[in-house]
Amino acid sequence: MFPKKELAQIVIAACHQFNIDTVVISPGSRNAPLTVGFSNHPEIEALSVVDERCAAFFALGIAQQKQKPVAIVCTSGSALLNYYPAIAEAFYSKIPLVVISADRPKHLIDIGDGQTIRQENVFENHILFSANLVEESEFKTKNLELVTEALHVSSSQKGPVHINVPFDEPLYETVDNLDTDITNKVKQSVDKVISSFSLIKDDTDYKKLASIWNSSVKKMILVGVNYPDKDLLQLINVFAEDDSVLIFTETTSNLHHKKVVNSIDQLIFSLDDKQFKDLKPDVLITFGGMIVSKKIKQFLRKYQPKHHWNIDEQKATNTFFCLSEFIQLKPVNFFSEFSKSIVKKDSNYQQKWLQLRDEKREKHQQYLSEVAHSDFKTFEQVLESIPNNSQLQISNSAVIRYAQLFTINATKTVFCNRGTSGIDGSTSTAIGAAFASKNQTVFITGDLSFFYDSNALWNKNIPANFRIILINNSGGGIFKIIPGPKSTNATKYFETPHSLTAEHLCKMYGFKYLKAYTTETVKKQLEGFYEASEKPKILEIFTPSDDNDLILTSYFKYIQ
Repeated sequence: MFPKKELAQIVIAACHQFNIDTVVISPGSRNAPLTVGFSNHPEIEALSVVDERCAAFFALGIAQQKQKPVAIVCTSGSALLNYYPAIAEAFYSKIPLVVISADRPKHLIDIGDGQTIRQENVFENHILFSANLVEESEFKTKNLELVTEALHVSSSQKGPVHINVPFDEPLYETVDNLDTDITNKVKQSVDKVISSFSLIKDDTDYKKLASIWNSSVKKMILVGVNYPDKDLLQLINVFAEDDSVLIFTETTSNLHHKKVVNSIDQLIFSLDDKQFKDLKPDVLITFGGMIVSKKIKQFLRKYQPKHHWNIDEQKATNTFFCLSEFIQLKPVNFFSEFSKSIVKKDSNYQQKWLQLRDEKREKHQQYLSEVAHSDFKTFEQVLESIPNNSQLQISNSAVIRYAQLFTINATKTVFCNRGTSGIDGSTSTAIGAAFASKNQTVFITGDLSFFYDSNALWNKNIPANFRIILINNSGGGIFKIIPGPKSTNATKYFETPHSLTAEHLCKMYGFKYLKAYTTETVKKQLEGFYEASEKPKILEIFTPSDDNDLILTSYFKYIQ
């Protein structure tokens, strides 16, 4: 059974041609033609999630793992606006998300008809392409071109696109099969747009870059959010063996080597002006997504390298206001070619800073061996407990910052919504990633992020092996850590104190609930936590709100 509506058939056939095999649908009436078509397509998996904001982040998590477009479908009106946080995240995190919204025809817009807003181009500031379709059949060719271009842009440029599809009533008429004339024309349109696509030409002046690189004694590579890539890791390993190269990696970089600095703030937090000048690189290479560490951004903006090369397939990111070279390539392609031109340089740059890194690591372990139950101690226990080859999803705010202070087992992949760095949608994204991943997914989250996105649990697609570690410090711990809020008389508005727990949510949504209040009970509850079960589980760990910031502050003083 398929929709009779021509526009719906065009969209469905085009999605199939672009190998979109997962569609997340939120219930509604105006999108009925799309719902009927996608849910009956034999090669497309249709999933239902009621809350549009959760649905969009859920789809984003699936696309994050599959590294291919996933579509979301909603009805008309304000339903569409609930997609916006996930669209912004997809835009900045370069995740292919195809937004398909049903709409009223133009003659019903702004006349007082219900569930109607101005949907065309509504995401224009955070979208790669907007396809505003027209229901009249004489626009069939134009509609075909718009849909295929939108899907091609999402697939090739890795980001969100919006296809707005107006439907007049009746909405529920069906036919037995998709129209072969439509499917053939869709295929022709897809073939046309793909054949017209030209690959990015590599016009990098490797000789010039190699000359700069090979003559410099202090080179730094900084890696942000990065999807796991074995070929890229092997290439980075080559650079790690050069004494003049210092590599900084973030938790979300998914790159590991014994000669990298993987806890940036741990190393640079207490450096003085003389040390920063010594650390300042001659050449800086950056690639990957957003950087979590505020300290490294402050450092490189103040002590700017002479040469900053940013590598990205799509667009340059001038994070440190000193970009000298934009290399528009996949990082793996650049390093593969560039490695042929480089020579190792005698230098004590890497050795000096790795020695300091090791000293900080030793103090880190000493401090943890004595520290009381807290957010910090809990992170040590939780990260050590997670099984090898798991996928780790981490929420934003204080949680990702704590994670940055630890070395995470190289067998684990790590993800976080750092595109916009918001707390909204972290749980939904983790659930989507868990749904799409073959490996067990563990999600570490703070209380505000968790309760903010509690509708995420209203999802029948949650795997039984999904695990949530909820660190409940009674609200907004980040605002006790960062400078500023404490100097005001409005701390309760920053910190959002509360006494909520996840226990009743677990009962409502069918999660097994565990809780812990001390170092000893955390250890006990983690035993067997990851073992197979009939239900997903949540372990809620309560930490002392009044002590957490003091313990973290003391930590940085201790490792100076």
